[in-house]
Amino acid sequence: MQAIQTKGNPVCVGLDPVADRLPAALKPTSKDPAHIARLFGTFCKAIIDVVAPLVPVVKPQAAFFEMYGAAGWQVLAEVVSHARQNGLIVVMDAKRGDIGNTATAYAQAFLDQATTSGLCSDALTINPYLGDDSMQPFLDVAAANGNGLFVLVKTSNPGGKLFQDLTAEGKMVYQHVAEYVETESLASAGKSGYGLVGAVVGATYPEQLVELRQSMPHAILLVPGFGAQGGKADDVAGAFDAQGLGAIVNSSRNIIFAHARTEFAAVTGWQRAVDLATREMINQLAEVMKPASL
Repeated sequence: MQAIQTKGNPVCVGLDPVADRLPAALKPTSKDPAHIARLFGTFCKAIIDVVAPLVPVVKPQAAFFEMYGAAGWQVLAEVVSHARQNGLIVVMDAKRGDIGNTATAYAQAFLDQATTSGLCSDALTINPYLGDDSMQPFLDVAAANGNGLFVLVKTSNPGGKLFQDLTAEGKMVYQHVAEYVETESLASAGKSGYGLVGAVVGATYPEQLVELRQSMPHAILLVPGFGAQGGKADDVAGAFDAQGLGAIVNSSRNIIFAHARTEFAAVTGWQRAVDLATREMINQLAEVMKPASL
């Protein structure tokens, strides 16, 4: 919460690099994985340089790096380091989920500074659908290292309802997951009133955002789906608490590939387009996150 209050906005910039969408100056000249990975590093670090003074959080999507093998993992570690050196909170979007020692290994890779992976982040997204024993290792490692977790509760994709909206014991599955998240958040809540366990709730489901904000008052909400996926400022208003806090709102493509947006076609320099798109989002969210007393 402190970082959000310091920057004055809840914007999270998603770092989802795609080779064929890079700016002209960074277009790959070969399909060599190491070459593309290096370009991703240059691209993401340049984005971080632009957004670090403006926003509190970045969210690297691990898949876009790991598809390039060892070179991709190395660049991801460099991106995480660059973001943290620039004072940004890093949410690693890896959506891990497993049991026992495997879950512990995943957790240590992304949440334990003592590991040699170089991927240690401030928070990690996790998949809850293997049950509470699959989440406990992540909770243990996060608690020991002062990190956070974001549990998938109600995701932004249309197909999420196939399982998340099924009814079990009189409630939808996502509501059962939300109950678990709130229990763990309350148990670890600090002075801010929020605990180490947050929830992923998509901007594309504004009614559920209102519902889940109320049912998880101690959980920070990570809200994907803003911008390119159709979510707008009014759609995410329900994610915030009465003080205008309690949520971070992610935008990836609309910001990092702003150079390709029609409205920025006349802008000189792709980084300038990133800057303008970031400021645009900050301004769009400014009204909906005002404290209720104002």
